[in-house]
Amino acid sequence: LNINEYKLMKKAGFRMILFGLESGNQKTLDKINKNLKIEQIKDSCLNAKQVGLEPHITVMLGYPWETHEDALVTVEFAEYLFNKGWVDTLQVTTVIPYPETKLYKECKKNGWLISDDWDDFDMRKPVMKTILSENEIKDLTQRLYKVFFTPKYLFRKIFSIRNIEDR
Repeated sequence: LNINEYKLMKKAGFRMILFGLESGNQKTLDKINKNLKIEQIKDSCLNAKQVGLEPHITVMLGYPWETHEDALVTVEFAEYLFNKGWVDTLQVTTVIPYPETKLYKECKKNGWLISDDWDDFDMRKPVMKTILSENEIKDLTQRLYKVFFTPKYLFRKIFSIRNIEDR
């Protein structure tokens, strides 16, 4: 979207916009066919914020091919967007290979699945083999949530209240 389209969204009454960041690594974005460049993510968050929308990003950790350093790039990119004030909130989840997706088929082919119990497919823990341990994924997730839930965040949220109906 361009800035005029974000302005139209704001004018139409939109308040929040969700961006599926997924990864801060171009290699991963390409591999999952996101059809998106890192610069586009930055520009989109900035443009949405400039017109008064509240950007929310979703981040995924635990891709089977990503190293700890790759995951750190994603974490640092999300932190960068937040520290610039271009993102208001986030959600961090563990990558899950849902049935019939390309990733699921790749996991089946390569023997990467570590659980076939559908109760485990809730994004709270890995269900496929990854380079990262479950604890590393949890630690990186905690790091991101700690960056976002800070006095800076609370200050921004309090001063963004426009009227009594805002929550």
